[in-house]
Amino acid sequence: MNSLAKLLEAALFASPRPIPGEELAALDPESSPAAVQAALEELREHYDVDGHGVALVAVGDGWQILTRPEYTEAIERAQMAVRPQRLSAAALETLAIIAYRQPIERAEIAEIRGVDAGAIIKSLHERGLIDVVGRAEGLGRPLLYGTTAMFLEQFGLRHLEELPRVDELEIALHRSGLPAGHTAVEAPDVAESAAAEPAPTP
Repeated sequence: MNSLAKLLEAALFASPRPIPGEELAALDPESSPAAVQAALEELREHYDVDGHGVALVAVGDGWQILTRPEYTEAIERAQMAVRPQRLSAAALETLAIIAYRQPIERAEIAEIRGVDAGAIIKSLHERGLIDVVGRAEGLGRPLLYGTTAMFLEQFGLRHLEELPRVDELEIALHRSGLPAGHTAVEAPDVAESAAAEPAPTP
């Protein structure tokens, strides 16, 4: 494959949309339209002959590198398998408490929510949204929980100092975690309780 074909391949691979021929030609002004067309044909033949999982396809007035149709179903199944499930209202409430009160122990979470939170904490931990960040100094030295880098990433935060006001966090959590049309009436009250009290010192 010549250098022009490699250049076109890099541009097509990086683009989420079909690239018109004139845009591809602009990548190398010294190449003629005929040379660009020849490079595209060389690239298409390269994918077809060597048995790749992708193909170079003419789409409208442009070109795009696409997955071959015979692999589409398998890719969609894999994407569905790793797609995170939505959080329940109870999990969202617990996550809000941890976000504002961290580091916080399980007993304090249960006291605020009024019910045991063990199963929910386990679920949030498995999802990578919270983690053990230390131990309290009290009897038995219970585990302390806090949010993770994945939590920050999921809610578009760079660091914990960017945590929004309680009402804004509730909106963000519910948009991310609840099915359409579902409303959790208890969550704001719980989060307000979490934010109102000072966080314990580990």
